[in-house]
Amino acid sequence: MSDEMGTEELADAMYEMVKEYHGKRNVKAMDLTKAMISKFGDEKCNKKLCKKAIRVLIESARCTYSYVGGSYIVLNPDGPDAKK
Repeated sequence: MSDEMGTEELADAMYEMVKEYHGKRNVKAMDLTKAMISKFGDEKCNKKLCKKAIRVLIESARCTYSYVGGSYIVLNPDGPDAKK
C-alpha cells in the first residue's frame, strides 16, 4: 500500500493555493508542482500525481490556463466559484 495522496485531495490543495494568490501573483504549473511537493513531501506527492491533479482542476472548470506573457493557471472566471 502506498502512502501517495489522492488526486482529488491534491487538486483541492492546489485550488486553494491558486485561490490564495488570485489577483496577487500568477501561478505556473511548475510553481504548483514544486509547492505541493514541498508541502506534502516526496513520499506522498510527485510530478506525475501533480500533473493529474492539474488536469482535474482544468477539466472540472475550477481553474483554466491563461496565456498572457506565459502559461499560468488561474481561477476560471466562469467556473463554479465565480462571483456573479
